[in-house]
Amino acid sequence: MCKGLGLDLCEVARMEKMLADSRFLSRYFTPGEIDYIHSRGKNAAQTLAGLFAAREALAKALGTGIDFDLREAEVCHTDSGAPFFRLSGSLKDRLGQDRLLLTITHDGGIAAAVCLIESNLQEGGSVS
Repeated sequence: MCKGLGLDLCEVARMEKMLADSRFLSRYFTPGEIDYIHSRGKNAAQTLAGLFAAREALAKALGTGIDFDLREAEVCHTDSGAPFFRLSGSLKDRLGQDRLLLTITHDGGIAAAVCLIESNLQEGGSVS
């Protein structure tokens, strides 16, 4: 069952300026994400915009806005490159058994992310 859906857009040019701001990066991203961003070379700003949009999409899917430490929603990637959230802290406790689906795309100087929160609870209240 769908519990929430969020979409966000982020301008790559806006994030280009933030690449050199270590305070911004460490405030919103995990060390692993920061390393990943910097490893992307000329696509670093595009990657940063995508990761930022992913967090905003999650906040919108929650329906609460950003009321959590953004570093508790780390964006990781499967071996094939598909993004997913690795949750920690109070955000992990809050979402419990819920499943998060995430997609990120980039085009024309814009990054977009969509997050879907699915409940793993069936109607009878049991976890599947």
